[in-house]
Amino acid sequence: MILYHGSNIEIENVDLSKTRKGKDFGKGFYLSADYKQAIKFAHNVVAREGCGVPIVTAFYLNDDIFNSLSVKKFDSYSKEWAKFILENRNNRAETATHSYDMVIGPIADDRVGTQIRLLMQGYISLDSFLEKIQYTEITFQYFLGTEDAIKYLKKL
Repeated sequence: MILYHGSNIEIENVDLSKTRKGKDFGKGFYLSADYKQAIKFAHNVVAREGCGVPIVTAFYLNDDIFNSLSVKKFDSYSKEWAKFILENRNNRAETATHSYDMVIGPIADDRVGTQIRLLMQGYISLDSFLEKIQYTEITFQYFLGTEDAIKYLKKL
């Protein structure tokens, strides 16, 4: 499958040590099957970092990963997904909150992210959060969090 990564630089080699903590599925490399989502993210990176230009790097993900490594998939917004997101976003430690090599699930984009912040700050309940996002269009993200998982990626 073809996946895209948006950034302010072209990615030649994935270096997990350069990834950030506190992300949806943890510290790792994130991709999208949606090119438009990747270019939007690239623009966000340029704005956040204040340098570079929006660049989308394409990768091929070998489907053997699904049979060889530990993969967690969330098919939709759910309590399990929300708790997983909260656990990872709140994790500032170097050690991961889970042992999955790869996680696939809905992205907590700007619309969902606003509701997550309200949930994290205690302004809304988990049930209210899920109710507020139930009609939000889902865009999936692909997280690779281990060197074993990165081996299944090939830059195109």
